[in-house]
Amino acid sequence: MILSLFHDPLAFVGFAIALIIGISVHEFAHAYSALLLGDPTAKYAGRVTLNPLAHLDLLGTAMLLIAGFGWGKPPPVNPQYFSRPVTDEILTALAGPASNFLIAALIGTILRFVPLPDVAVTLGVLVLQINLMLMLFNLLPVPPLDGSKILHALLDEGSYRQLQVYSLPLLLALLFLLNSTELGTWLSLLVSTLTRFLLGA
Repeated sequence: MILSLFHDPLAFVGFAIALIIGISVHEFAHAYSALLLGDPTAKYAGRVTLNPLAHLDLLGTAMLLIAGFGWGKPPPVNPQYFSRPVTDEILTALAGPASNFLIAALIGTILRFVPLPDVAVTLGVLVLQINLMLMLFNLLPVPPLDGSKILHALLDEGSYRQLQVYSLPLLLALLFLLNSTELGTWLSLLVSTLTRFLLGA
């Protein structure tokens, strides 16, 4: 993606816009959902905001630019505030990917029914696809990604906490697999399929 700055500036601009919108809304959705479910921790940390500076993670952003897969800075969540700790933690986690799908669906609807210049269509499709990629990537059941929170309902507390200890090596292993095996190809194919569906193609 960094090389596209030199070869295709429009693609780079679209990617940057998608990155800022997708990650900001994604992390805001986590923080706001936690607040609605009774946890004010993210609010006190200044994370119930759409300001990108509050949500961009240095390593996650770098990986998005380099590898096409990345993440934002997760807002702090304290399940002790939740009335149903495990269930509400899962709902808070899923709010992020759900927000990315809603962005993609909204853009898809606009592109289908509103006549726009070619440049706007190109940028819109890029934003749509990056949000779909953020959604699917974060749903993978690997800590610290959102999908791993579902494991909390399936594993005992000790096993779940032990899995979290290995979050960084597991995440790096996942990134390696996405860039060196068919897993990345399958994820890209799913993004393409969902893109065609949302665009009515």
